[in-house]
Amino acid sequence: MTPDQRPALGYYWGDDDYALDRATNALATRMEAGTGERVERWRVRGDVRSAADVAERIAAIAERVGTAPFFGGGILVVVSEPGALARAKKERPTLADVIGAVAPGNGLAFVETLDSYGRRSAASEALGQAVAQAGGEVREIRAPKEGQMVRWIEDRAAERNIRLARAAAQELAARVGAFVREGDVDRRRQGRLAVSELEKLALYRQGGEVTAEDVRALVPEAVPGSVWGLLDAISLRQSAQALELVERLVDVTPAPVLLTVIHRRIRELIQVADLVASGATPADVIRTLKMKSFPAEKLVTHSRQWTVVELESALYGLLDLDAAIKGSDGQSATDGQVRLAVTLWIADHVARTAATAGDHGRRT
Repeated sequence: MTPDQRPALGYYWGDDDYALDRATNALATRMEAGTGERVERWRVRGDVRSAADVAERIAAIAERVGTAPFFGGGILVVVSEPGALARAKKERPTLADVIGAVAPGNGLAFVETLDSYGRRSAASEALGQAVAQAGGEVREIRAPKEGQMVRWIEDRAAERNIRLARAAAQELAARVGAFVREGDVDRRRQGRLAVSELEKLALYRQGGEVTAEDVRALVPEAVPGSVWGLLDAISLRQSAQALELVERLVDVTPAPVLLTVIHRRIRELIQVADLVASGATPADVIRTLKMKSFPAEKLVTHSRQWTVVELESALYGLLDLDAAIKGSDGQSATDGQVRLAVTLWIADHVARTAATAGDHGRRT
């Protein structure tokens, strides 16, 4: 079966919303190539909550794809975030029924945008299997990182006849966050951002060559914050890096969540420091804390940056931080107040003084 003969069905998932859009556009292009007619596109979201809304949404999709076109091209229905619809089994038709009833000339595509961990629900996996069994295209799409993003940017520039000088793509990739390595970074909009900045740079140069200096002058840094990166910076007492990450995270992470993960990390460091002080080996730490080897060994290494007294002081400081964030009058703190409170906690407990640096040197 050639690509043009495949049923016009697709299921695409991943953490790059720009590339996911390109996948559905490619599906529409294949449909148009088969008929020579323009395909209508209808987009609908599947993230509805009530059973009535789910049933109504599935029925609307079934009506669109189940009616064969009499004149011109067909219709491609693109369903984004179909998880709630895929979980519905009692209502009829189900999504599986709809997949089997797509009329000739029409198409149906499902798009699921995931976070950096890429975990899908059982219902979503079953939906992908149903599409595959019906002969559709099923594909995971991951956001490019580091050198892959550099090449990706060069390819997008070539598609738009934008000439890039040496190191321009590298600079742009860095500025959209492609070189951040923490696993919890949200990369869903990096591709779209990179293309948007490319087009802006092309207007600036008007057919000329875009240089790395142009990128530095016109493209603001949009390096994504990373909660894991913040926790590691705190554990390693890298206060400057911790402050930089706090600046990025405060606007996108609820303050209670931020405080909870910091509190958990300090408690873990105290537990590990106590175990190490009692002569426990890394294997003992793994068994006691029921952790995998890599995070446990990392905590053992990080705990050596602290004394137990410093860690306990940091933990008590988090109580004051919690009170400052909640506010005494019942009003939640603003982003600016949260930023200031966390900054002061880092300055008081994470940053090294000359005394703590000297003490660390004696312990290591």
